[in-house]
Amino acid sequence: MAQTEILIISILRMLVEIAGYALLGQGVLAILAGAKREQNVFYRILKTITAPATRAVRFVTPRFVIDAHIPFLTFFLLFWLWIALSAAKRYVCVTHGLQC
Repeated sequence: MAQTEILIISILRMLVEIAGYALLGQGVLAILAGAKREQNVFYRILKTITAPATRAVRFVTPRFVIDAHIPFLTFFLLFWLWIALSAAKRYVCVTHGLQC
């Protein structure tokens, strides 16, 4: 049972890491490409990867939050979700006496 819990937590952490790194890459490309970033193929690929997380944050946040701030908020929330999943994995390992 503990191995299943650790597997699920690890998969969730991996998905959060992928979205976080894609947001970081998207930010770096936005700085490098400037105004023509929407024409950059790699920027569009990273935008496609981060779209589900960004849409979820846009759905949760109130309307007065500017759309330009949503990626920053998404990264912030992904970071704290990653920390929470790390703590959950540590908790599962400690309660079952595993060395993770």
